[in-house]
Order: sequence, then structure tokens, then C-alpha cells
Amino acid sequence: MPTPLYQLKAEFFKSLGHPVRVRVLELLSVREHAVGEMLTQVGVEPANLSQQLAVLRRAGLVSSRRDGAVVHYRLTSEQVAELLAVARNILTTVLAGNVELLEDLRADDPGT
Repeated sequence: MPTPLYQLKAEFFKSLGHPVRVRVLELLSVREHAVGEMLTQVGVEPANLSQQLAVLRRAGLVSSRRDGAVVHYRLTSEQVAELLAVARNILTTVLAGNVELLEDLRADDPGT
């Protein structure tokens, strides 16, 4: 029996469910990066970055190429960058709504 689409989608979103993986995808949305470059920007230990890159590779979100001793990563699809942009837009809308709610709560506070 084939895996239901909703389950595949859940697995896909799980692969995005770590801050280091999201940060790596953000960096790769701009351009290809060598692992050493990402280490300085992500701020984790090499072993941790390696683990997170492996998750992204297994999910099919990134691919790598070796240039001598240096490994470079890139997104497998520009749609990954588009997904991150959509997520940013959604969060901007949600957070703007939270700011409005906070302002309303402060305006209704009899102690102010």
C-alpha cells in the first residue's frame, strides 16, 4: 500500500524542523556554500552540521559536490527558497497580528 500524501508531507516538514537545518537552507537560498563557510555562519560544531546536512540530503533538499577536500552544498530546487520566503511571509502576518493583540491588551489595562 502506498504511503498517503499527508504522511509524506509530514515527513517533509519534519526535515525542516530544526533551526540549524532552516539556517542552512536560508544560506543556500542565496548561493552554494562550502561546509567551512556554513560553519562560521551557523555556529555549531562540525559534527552537528554534518548530521543536519545528512538529514537535508536524505530529504532531497540539498545536494553536494566535492572540489578536492572541500564539499560544497546547494539547494536541489529553487522551490525550497520559495518555501522559506512563504514561511517568512506567514510569520510576518502572524506576528503582526500578535503585536496588534498586545497593543489592544495594553490599551484595555486599567492599570495604565
